[in-house]
Amino acid sequence: MTKRPLVTRAVLSLGANLGDRAGALRAAMAALRDDGVLVARSTLYETPPWGPVEQPPYLNAVVVVRGPRDAAGWLARANELEQAAGRTREVRWGARTLDVDVVTVTGDDGRPVLSDDPTLTLPHPRAHERAFVLVPWAILDPTAVLPGRGRVSDLLAGLPPEDVAAVVRWEHLH
Repeated sequence: MTKRPLVTRAVLSLGANLGDRAGALRAAMAALRDDGVLVARSTLYETPPWGPVEQPPYLNAVVVVRGPRDAAGWLARANELEQAAGRTREVRWGARTLDVDVVTVTGDDGRPVLSDDPTLTLPHPRAHERAFVLVPWAILDPTAVLPGRGRVSDLLAGLPPEDVAAVVRWEHLH
């Protein structure tokens, strides 16, 4: 008897603030589409940089993917996408050609994958406080839930209004 491959659904957050930001995000989304795993993608949003390092603004997006990968498999794919975009990791929270974070992973049974492994903490430990993740995610999936934290729309409503206002839809501007 053959074992069915594990199929999971993941929410990935993409960001870029060096080089051709939109090109890097679109190339990553195209690669996921070519993999046959892309379920949905948000529009692009321009956001101020997050963290203590001075750097240019980001373009951000959220994608939903579904396929025969476990959580570690989604992290490996995220790292491959970053490498394809020329990502280097010299400075924590520094500028980058592409950053892909695994925000959540859910089994086909609808149960979230939970992990406190420092290599891949699930759900992402800071997603609930990042407007650049929550704004595109809430628009992409108004019923989305961040496991252990609640509805994404409620989390967004709890953020400082200036943080939410700083996430500006970019695609219609360019």
